[in-house]
Parts: sequence; C-alpha cells; structure tokens
Amino acid sequence: MVLWYYASRFFWFFGGDFIELLFVGILLIIGAVVLFVYAARMFFSVREEKKSFGIPDGRILYSDLNVPAEPLLSKHSRLIGKPDYIVRKEKHCIPVEIKSGGGLHPHESQVLQLAVYCQILEDVSGVFVPEGILVYNNVPYTIPFDPKLRFELESVMKTMRASLRNDVVQRNHQDLARCRYCSMKRYCTDLVREKH
Repeated sequence: MVLWYYASRFFWFFGGDFIELLFVGILLIIGAVVLFVYAARMFFSVREEKKSFGIPDGRILYSDLNVPAEPLLSKHSRLIGKPDYIVRKEKHCIPVEIKSGGGLHPHESQVLQLAVYCQILEDVSGVFVPEGILVYNNVPYTIPFDPKLRFELESVMKTMRASLRNDVVQRNHQDLARCRYCSMKRYCTDLVREKH
C-alpha cells in the first residue's frame, strides 16, 4: 500500500499516468539495449582490427599512432623512443612496432629498433620484457628479446656512441633515397650523390 502511494506520487510528479510512464520506461530500456549492442560491436570490431594488425590480445597501455604520445626515456640505457603500441599481455608489457616496405621480411634495422623499445620498456617498468612484435606489411613477427638480440643491441649502441664521440660516422648504404630523406643529412659529410 505504501509502495503504491509513493509510485502514484512519482507518476503524478512527472505529470503522466502509469501507461505513459511505462511506455517511457520501455523506450529507455530499448535505448539501453541498443547502446549495449553498439558497444559490444565496437569492442569486437576493435578486437578484430587489433588482430588484423598483429597486435596481441591484451590491454593497450600506450599508443603513438592515433595521438602523438610522450617518448619513453631510459636513463639507465640512455635511450629514448616511442613504440607504436605497448600491450599488456598476461604479466608482461610487449612493444609493438608497425612497419611497411619492400622485401619479404623485416629489415635488421627495424628489428634493432624494436629491441630498443624492449630495452626501454624493461628499464622503465622494471619488469622483464620477453619479446616484441614487429608488424611488417601487415604480417606480425614475434621477435624474442633473447640474449642474442640483447648482445647485438648493446654492440650496436657501443659502436654508434663511439662514432659520435669521434665525430666519424660512416655511411653503411648506397641508397640515394635514404640520404635524401634522412633526418641527419645536414650533419653528414658522406651523402650518396646522384649520378649524372
């Protein structure tokens, strides 16, 4: 009896009778169901898109693709970089880098770039990074951040830092396009020249 009294006061307050308010309630429920279905479709659409790019299932913690992100800095390794994504997969964070280009497989420089992101992420998070994912021409490659790649990365960093200290940087290619679009060409004294 008391419940009926308060319900009738509620309906009277909103200026409608029971049937009108029931109709409004049903419309609100239908709207909620439509929003739920839309959200579910978006969730599965994003999941499929992640899968098509080779991004593993997991929560995306960082993205530099749609909105520029802050660079990650490792003071320990003296490295800085911005991977395309960082995904939390089980207990690990995995950097994901998306590349395109000619050739059937990723280039060594792209693998080393991914290794840099693995090292930065490991230093910043303090958690072991077992691998990174390099999506090359829409094909995902899982690159283990194993002792061999760690040693190669350390060796390349030592060589690069020694070259910078000695002001002697030697070009390691004959590709005119690489020189033409290189961000460091204004400092370089060994550019590839066009043949006339």
